[in-house]
Amino acid sequence: MLWDSPLSSTGLFGFVFFLIIQGSSAQRVKVQSEVVSYPGQVVSLRCQFPDPGQTQLTQVSWIFETAAGVRTNIAVFHPSFGINYPKSPVTGRVSFTIDPPQLENPTIQITDIKMTDEGKYICEYATYPSGNEQGVTSLVLLAKPSNTASTVTVQAGTAAVVVARCVSANGRPPATITWSTSVGGNGTIPTKTDNSDNTVTVKSEYWLVPTQADNGKDISCEVSHRTLTKPETFPMKLVIEYPPQVRIVGYDGNWYLGRTNVVLTCQAQGNPAPTTFTWRTISGLMPDTVTVKESTLTVPKVDETVNATFICEVKNSLGTGKDQVSVMVRETQLVEPAGATGAIIGAIIGVLLLAIIVTVVVIILRQRRNKSDAPPTHKPPPPMKTTMTSDRFAEPAVAVTDPLSENPLLYYETQKTEPMTDLDSYHGDDEEEHSQAFDYSAPSGLEDREMEGSVDGEDPQLTPSVSRVDSFVSPAVIV
Repeated sequence: MLWDSPLSSTGLFGFVFFLIIQGSSAQRVKVQSEVVSYPGQVVSLRCQFPDPGQTQLTQVSWIFETAAGVRTNIAVFHPSFGINYPKSPVTGRVSFTIDPPQLENPTIQITDIKMTDEGKYICEYATYPSGNEQGVTSLVLLAKPSNTASTVTVQAGTAAVVVARCVSANGRPPATITWSTSVGGNGTIPTKTDNSDNTVTVKSEYWLVPTQADNGKDISCEVSHRTLTKPETFPMKLVIEYPPQVRIVGYDGNWYLGRTNVVLTCQAQGNPAPTTFTWRTISGLMPDTVTVKESTLTVPKVDETVNATFICEVKNSLGTGKDQVSVMVRETQLVEPAGATGAIIGAIIGVLLLAIIVTVVVIILRQRRNKSDAPPTHKPPPPMKTTMTSDRFAEPAVAVTDPLSENPLLYYETQKTEPMTDLDSYHGDDEEEHSQAFDYSAPSGLEDREMEGSVDGEDPQLTPSVSRVDSFVSPAVIV
């Protein structure tokens, strides 16, 4: 059976189960195993012997045991002799909750809880015939710590130094500290210090070789503790001091005679912030034509007097920094060339245009070649040769429509023309040679007749030859 214990008056105590501590039989003294409280609160420590049966309860005592193991009676009740509160660390602050108390339920309370009250509280019964029986409750004291964090101002250097600290003071139990930052360095292992009131103070430091680049960088300390619902974070910025770092800007190398309103600016960074700016020339004489105002030097109109080396010195509490620039005055304005970016863009555009033009030319040439390689859409007539006589001149052209084209095609009549056989070179002496030549180049009709005569046994030379006038060519066939 579990005994549900109510919370203390602060409402911070949880429900816990009971321990069986003594005897070969089941433990019958019921207590809370742990009670948690804060300093200054009121704590109730419950004890119960619910079913004594044949066991006689003669006396009940509450005993306080420190972490060192020292035991002290703090409250005693005997039905015949009454209540007694022996001298103890809780004297004057401990009492039974019921007056007179009951042996079966001798609950006590302790007011104004202190951190030194943490320890074990034993509820012990004197019984007959089984002897003493007891139950133990652990009182845990929580103390919410006071947490702080801060940076340490240091100068840039080459040795590691403490740049930040984090402290969790007067807490119970000890707090946990962690660091978070983007810079180098390391956080130390937290150190714990026991205080006289039984609280603990935890400290941690962050060590770093500081440089001017670390100035203003983020660093944070995070404290975790049982009393906190979530870790407490302390964001900070590092403070690194260094002398001024100086740079003069504004000279573009194009100061020419007559140019107006040119300005040199002395840019300086330092920690602490720079306090004074001093302008001078390397010769020691400042031209009368310039105007100086803190970090700026203005030239209303450029002349030969500003052909000098200007120096800017900046000071802060740590030291001095300086920079210089040599000005060369030109007679005429320097024509600035086109920017590199514009040249690159122009080159890219030119390459793209050239590639497009080459591509178009290649495509056009390929299309023309494809057209010339394609087969004709009609069968052209055989070549003809006309005679020089007026009556055998070529007939007028006849227009014929090509079904594959919208334009009419012109063809010529061939009935009065001769084949393009070279008959002009014919002479009687070479009749046989030219007859053979004629046979090989004659139209198919004549060739067929000569072949038939040869087959029939006739001599092809005895066959009458065909004169030039009687030669013919079959009319052209339109496909």
